[in-house]
Amino acid sequence: MIEAQALTKYFGDTVAVDELSFAVRPGQVTGFLGSNGAGKSTTLRMIVGLDRPTSGTATVNGRRYADHAAPLRELGSLLEAKSLHKRRTARSHLLALAQTHGFSTGRVDEVLDLVGLGAVADRRAGSFSLGMGQRLGIAAALIADPAAVILDEPVNGLDPDGVLWIRTLLKELAAEGRTVLVSSHLMSEMAVTADHLVIIGRGRLLADTTVAELIARVGVGQVLVRTPAGTELRELLVRHGATVSSDEAGLLIVNGLTAAAIADLALEHRYAVHELTPQRASLEQAYMELTRTAVEYTADETAQRGQAEVAA
Repeated sequence: MIEAQALTKYFGDTVAVDELSFAVRPGQVTGFLGSNGAGKSTTLRMIVGLDRPTSGTATVNGRRYADHAAPLRELGSLLEAKSLHKRRTARSHLLALAQTHGFSTGRVDEVLDLVGLGAVADRRAGSFSLGMGQRLGIAAALIADPAAVILDEPVNGLDPDGVLWIRTLLKELAAEGRTVLVSSHLMSEMAVTADHLVIIGRGRLLADTTVAELIARVGVGQVLVRTPAGTELRELLVRHGATVSSDEAGLLIVNGLTAAAIADLALEHRYAVHELTPQRASLEQAYMELTRTAVEYTADETAQRGQAEVAA
């Protein structure tokens, strides 16, 4: 399990992570979401010991990552696909990692085949495309058969087949009982991959929930209404706070009122309704609604935040 307790990080006067607490449990894929500048990368770096918290703790299976005797067995991570020795071959890169934990070349070949790089194992990593670099980074994360895995934007640079492969891999890792934390900006992928979501904004926790619970809680779904009294019902619903659009006569798309509320109003005013269908909101809609007030970093603010991190 990966746990953050009141995790806080300052870069000078800039608060990157602010009293952040959450737990990532084994046996499920947890999506880690947030806008640019939300503090995701800093949080992941603190978990693996690359940044020191200003206060609070980040632990992997009950200990700080650096305190484990064999840390790669506890947690494998991909935070930057191209952070490798570019003149080394894929095989030698992985072998160097494997030997730190007593693994043989057999394990290297196993993970190379797992990520689809077996045929290019003896090519220098510096010649790899972004997608191939991602695959090599994932191989490095899995080299020690870890109990937990962190992958930051793992589908960057991958073609559709590669995206499907990542989706399947994450689910398989979780099904094996591993702790899986994956950061992504692709809401469509998180909607079909993640079992749980941790969402942050401006360094603070916004949600720790499932996809279904988030959508239900934010409540940004629409209701499709078919009625012969389109004009009259539209005016009525608008007076009660709804936003109504229409693509054709007699068809209303209603936001801001539930299907039950629409039905009650139509019945009260004796308007016939031929169809009343709630439309399930997407994860992207729910995410945008949730983070609406937590993504207001301007370009200048983001640049200042980056400069503060570099200076620190």
